[in-house]
Amino acid sequence: MRRLFHLTGHHRTVASNQVLGLLLAFNAGAVNAGGFLVVHLYTSHMTGFLSSLADNLVLGQMKLVLGAVGALWAFMSGAGTTAIMVNWARQRRLRSTYALPLLLESVLMLLFGLVGAITLSWPTPFAVPLTVLLLSFIMGLQNATVTKMSSSQIRTTHMTGVVTDLGIEMGKMLYWNRTGTAPESQVRANQARLRLFAGLVGMFLVGGIAGAAGFKHVGFVFVVPLALVLLALSLPPLWADRARLRRPLRKPSVPAAPGDPSLAPPADPPAAR
Repeated sequence: MRRLFHLTGHHRTVASNQVLGLLLAFNAGAVNAGGFLVVHLYTSHMTGFLSSLADNLVLGQMKLVLGAVGALWAFMSGAGTTAIMVNWARQRRLRSTYALPLLLESVLMLLFGLVGAITLSWPTPFAVPLTVLLLSFIMGLQNATVTKMSSSQIRTTHMTGVVTDLGIEMGKMLYWNRTGTAPESQVRANQARLRLFAGLVGMFLVGGIAGAAGFKHVGFVFVVPLALVLLALSLPPLWADRARLRRPLRKPSVPAAPGDPSLAPPADPPAAR
């Protein structure tokens, strides 16, 4: 429980960001690839939806335009929901700042895994089934959570930037420094970033394979274990905040004056010995 608390708690470290980022990259790969088998769309691929919007505007395919607009709106709504929840928690100095959007994501994924087949037949104003909007919302929710958690250093739902950064570090690693080049002028790869980006790409790929196989052979219920993992990750900080969360409508705390210990944020639980 202590390890889970530090993994999703409000105090962030490089190590906790990387571990959580890798887990969520696996989750995004599974949902994205599995969702493609269901709705034939990669619901985290906003570049593709923007391109589809432009192309179909020119071609006059307004149904496809509406579908692209709906996916973009749902993804941005998910990201906006994360921003609201994180800032609400920060103002109240909660330990569960990042656990709250992960809890919402786990609940939505659980519902999708249990009743997702029904959403395929639910029409929306955007000419796509509710499934597309739900998956796009979930991906926006997750991507914004990791972005805010890591100060924009880690992304998990799309790999374009990650693959670009990985390529840059590989190029630096393969760069030939001439003999006699001063050490401060030599080009060196950042090994920590290289491992992180390679790990994110690898976990997204493995998650995609697992998601595609799971949806093909098991169906929607494959998402349930993924949702339960996210739920387990979010529970320890939420349990620590249970007393504060019983009073959700109370006024946010006044920022502490310098040197005023009475308004200091709650301390983390002591480390296990």
